[in-house]
Amino acid sequence: MIRGKFIALEGGEGTGKSTQSRLLAAALKERGIDVVVTREPGGTPGAEAIRNLLLAPPGAGWGPRAEALLFAAARSDHVEKIILPALEAGKWVICDRFLDSSRAYQGGAGGVGDEAVLTLHGIGSKGLRPDLTLLVQVPAAKVAARLAERDGDISDAIGGRDASYHAEVAASFARFAEQEPDHFAVIDGDSGPEEVHQHIMTALRPLLDGEP
Repeated sequence: MIRGKFIALEGGEGTGKSTQSRLLAAALKERGIDVVVTREPGGTPGAEAIRNLLLAPPGAGWGPRAEALLFAAARSDHVEKIILPALEAGKWVICDRFLDSSRAYQGGAGGVGDEAVLTLHGIGSKGLRPDLTLLVQVPAAKVAARLAERDGDISDAIGGRDASYHAEVAASFARFAEQEPDHFAVIDGDSGPEEVHQHIMTALRPLLDGEP
């Protein structure tokens, strides 16, 4: 059995990752590829329970170190029960967020540090990395307009943090992509969904060309 491919979509709030995950899954299925679409935090009952704890936390909410631990625990369950079995069965896995979100949010903006997040990932998920991470980037002003239209005055505990926090998240993602060009494809998300989807399909061409 040929191992499947693991694709993660990353970026800040309101960059269209969920929409692009759906479009990509449909395009791969049209090519006859068996696809699993999932998300983080989530994907398994246990990880979805942790998602609720993270996004609707009790009291004043979690500190960044507690968040990093919770995300790592959710990811460990997700990798063990969903992602690895699908890859070993020859399926492609498309994940809306993965490790690099923890690196950007808790490690970067939260100040936990990249080394600590990577250490937790090594313990919990044996260091699994996607075959390709698609980093969708959208200008901050457009993101703010999208979020206002989508969420109004209601957002989750992490999405509702201030602009400086989200600016640091975006800067962290950009730094990772610059430092690790073999892991990332940067996607211009400042256009309509279909045009962004075409950028993604272009970025995936090397992996698709290797399909039997």
